[in-house]
Amino acid sequence: MNIYVSNLSFNVEDEDLRGFFEEYGEVTSARVIMDKFTNKSRGFGFVEMSDDAAAQKAIAELDGGMVEGRAIRVSVAKPREERSSSNSNGGGRRSFSNSNNRW
Repeated sequence: MNIYVSNLSFNVEDEDLRGFFEEYGEVTSARVIMDKFTNKSRGFGFVEMSDDAAAQKAIAELDGGMVEGRAIRVSVAKPREERSSSNSNGGGRRSFSNSNNRW
């Protein structure tokens, strides 16, 4: 089962996230999502557990728990939704046809 964990402290790393869930059962993966530009935590992550019953118990017991002074939110991860491509210029960002244009 894939589990979504939010409101994480920016100091939490993959190994820490894995540790929160390992007492409930086998963790097949644990990943804190990092910003691709700053390489800093975005404050959420995903944990995969092989046993659904263990995952449900972990969700029930860890949701609302305090980690480094923050109440974390733990839930079943929802499938990622397709992003709309209705805007042809990248979501409202400016696009220029040549490099002579200035902001």
